[in-house]
Amino acid sequence: MEELQKDLDEWMDYYNNEQTHQGKKCCRRTPLETLVDGKTIWAEKNLAQI
Repeated sequence: MEELQKDLDEWMDYYNNEQTHQGKKCCRRTPLETLVDGKTIWAEKNLAQI
């Protein structure tokens, strides 16, 4: 079980931090970079509405 968890943790790290996102407007960023950028843009737009 510990070996499976280790493998999963390694894969999740690779997927989120190294592999580029496959989305059309993600501009070859990783999923983590896409998430952080999206949150920043959302926060700016949300504050502008207040």
